Amino acid sequence: MPTYHYQCKNCGYDFTQWQEFSDDPITVCPQCSASQVRKIYSAVPIEFKGHGFYRTDASSSSSGSSSK
Repeated sequence: MPTYHYQCKNCGYDFTQWQEFSDDPITVCPQCSASQVRKIYSAVPIEFKGHGFYRTDASSSSSGSSSK
């Protein structure tokens, strides 16, 4: 279940909420009850694991064509 980050424009309250993909976004602030809540979007960290992410991991046919 994804976690979403919200912030109230009225009081500045920051909170996170676990929601299903099918759930409607939260619009009412749990702190001040104002309907000025917005979803905060941020960059998702990417973690590369395993082989194939380095220049030296290229196949022999690819490395042969790059040496021309």
